[in-house]
Amino acid sequence: MKLDSVLFDLDGTLIDTAGDMAAACNALRIEEGLEPVDPALIRPHVSRGSVGVISVGMPPAEDSVTAGWRERFLELYRERLTDSSTLFEGMERVLTLIESRRRCWGVVTNKPGWLAEPLLEALGLTERCCAVVSGDTLAQRKPHPAPLLHAMDQCGVAAERCLYVGDDVRDIIAAHAAGARSAAALWGYIAPDQNPEQWGAHHSLDDLAALETLLLTVWS
Repeated sequence: MKLDSVLFDLDGTLIDTAGDMAAACNALRIEEGLEPVDPALIRPHVSRGSVGVISVGMPPAEDSVTAGWRERFLELYRERLTDSSTLFEGMERVLTLIESRRRCWGVVTNKPGWLAEPLLEALGLTERCCAVVSGDTLAQRKPHPAPLLHAMDQCGVAAERCLYVGDDVRDIIAAHAAGARSAAALWGYIAPDQNPEQWGAHHSLDDLAALETLLLTVWS
């Protein structure tokens, strides 16, 4: 395998955002007169964004009510966007390795740009990455391949020389559809009803040390 670039999903792959997402959900619950829930209940569903968080963090309701909750949740989340969010442990080593080998890395996420871009900026990542494709950058979102293809075009790399790392089956589907290599980030937010072994990823990585080893092997 020859590799020129690595693209990452954001929530649950590059950055651990679950704490701030759970805090926003609990703030919404308090507004609605409900008791807070254990953040551990929310964590496995964060990669599904507001839909995933509301589906487990709020009680069943009519679609119009749920839509209103999602909108309010995003407002509350924006207020605490960077309270506790940080790179996953070991990710800085991986990014430094990519940069030291003069390869590029980027982000392809379904998170809207008005949340993704301030988060990356706050963590000092904006100037380091070669591409950021958010959920509203294009008309299509993952699992459609267009966001990955757009990021690879920004990086100036061919699909077959790109690795996409993500913690949801949509990420693997998108990578395959775009013709890129795929890696399942098993350190991420994987819901109980998901089985990464069935995703068909080229690589299944237990932790970021495994990703670092893979890259060192490719670039040795």
